[in-house]
Amino acid sequence: LEVVKNEPDTHPQHGPGQVTEKRIYLSSKLPQWLKNFVPPFFYVTEKAWNFYPYTITEYSISFLPRFSIRIETRFENNNGSNNNVFGDTPTPAEDVSFLDILSDPIPEKHKTESEDLSRWRSSKTNRGPLKEGWRDHHNPIMCSYKRVQCSFEVFGFQTKVEALAHEKIKEILLVAHRQAVAWLDEWHGLSLEEVRDYEEKMQEKTNSKVKSTQIDAGSQVPSRPAISRSVSVTDERTLKKMGVTTVDMTDTPTLTVPRSPIRLNSTPE
Repeated sequence: LEVVKNEPDTHPQHGPGQVTEKRIYLSSKLPQWLKNFVPPFFYVTEKAWNFYPYTITEYSISFLPRFSIRIETRFENNNGSNNNVFGDTPTPAEDVSFLDILSDPIPEKHKTESEDLSRWRSSKTNRGPLKEGWRDHHNPIMCSYKRVQCSFEVFGFQTKVEALAHEKIKEILLVAHRQAVAWLDEWHGLSLEEVRDYEEKMQEKTNSKVKSTQIDAGSQVPSRPAISRSVSVTDERTLKKMGVTTVDMTDTPTLTVPRSPIRLNSTPE
């Protein structure tokens, strides 16, 4: 991950906040067969505007200009009971997904004992573990509302790709919010200055790692092999442009005309 921008910003409606831009390099995470179809250093660009409790996050892919994801987020101190949290048009019930950080299944690769919220306990806040029905009884409680829009304007692939993207986004959000709670003792009580200091240190670390990786990969690119080619030329005008002296055949009838064209060896510029 490379941090391109991380600076203060002000929204006309939501007030002061922070804007960030990051590049997420995924080439090394792809299976070998898929690497043959994508550029060697492609990346996902994440642009985020954080005006807590409202944020906007946009994603795009460097070599797929017709693919984009936009996620609006609003945090509220309730259990998900607000059906018009963004204040414009209520989302149809069939398009709403409730993600439960306690009981919803996650891929095996993301399962760790320290992030099992049925066993988790916060020493700083004395919270946890979560039990069945926690959304109706736990206090304090907060809901992260997200409105996700995905677009892939390629005929024949749009529906399948957009559906797959929505499923993957749900998986990522579920895992991320489980971790946010499980890691509570690591960030609880930090001041904004401490958060910015941590971000700056991580930015230097990750940017340095990305640059060193790109340099190492570039040094492994094989040198271009020497190529030689031959050019057959019989046209007098072309020969003169190349600096080859020609002979007027009409004035020297005793000369023997070559049976094959003159062959010049050359190398590429």
